[in-house]
Amino acid sequence: MLNVKDIFVAYGQSEALHGISFEGRKNETIAIMGRNGMGKTTLFKGLMGVLPLKSGRIEVNGQDVSQEESYRRVAKGIAYVPQGRMIFPTLTVEENIQTGLENARNKTVPEEIYALFPVLWEMRRRKGGNLSGGQQQQLAIARALVADPKVLLLDEPTEGIQPSIIKDIAKALNEIHKLREITIVVSEQVLSFAMDVADRLFVIEGGRLVHEVTREETDIGHVKAYLSV
Repeated sequence: MLNVKDIFVAYGQSEALHGISFEGRKNETIAIMGRNGMGKTTLFKGLMGVLPLKSGRIEVNGQDVSQEESYRRVAKGIAYVPQGRMIFPTLTVEENIQTGLENARNKTVPEEIYALFPVLWEMRRRKGGNLSGGQQQQLAIARALVADPKVLLLDEPTEGIQPSIIKDIAKALNEIHKLREITIVVSEQVLSFAMDVADRLFVIEGGRLVHEVTREETDIGHVKAYLSV
């Protein structure tokens, strides 16, 4: 569903990603683990087209999107929940979710979205800016899902969120798997969350993928060593 081949991304003259390659299969969740500054957000911005590729190739469901504008990548099946959530604080919860329907065939919010995130149904008339950080994160994921993406990118979804909400988000992501054939790629520093949701884990360090392992074969201590400062 997602095929990333040897991508290089630079900020001006400074190269930030040095030949990243991985595949995301249908109905699979991948975690990209790494400390701050190692390239997680840069990778996501490159996949989304926010940052241009210096070289390499990105395919979504067999279609090359490497040179496409971000909005065209969305139309071809990539949804992105950026770090910091970026919801619209003055719109209601329902209006925020509806902004994700631009590329959807059906312009009404599917019932399954509120089933995944019951708190959003309860708060659908409330302004997005009045929600807690965890509720805003759920709102941002819901908004991304209504476009019925093939690939969902979540950048640091647990950042600054209380543990009980982290568990709710993990549960929702696992539920999404049962409902849809979707590839989820999540960047993360919280290993327990990654172990709850991911089928495979990668570690990024210095703009390169340096470790890959399935959840079943993960050596917790080994991965933690990469994540400790």
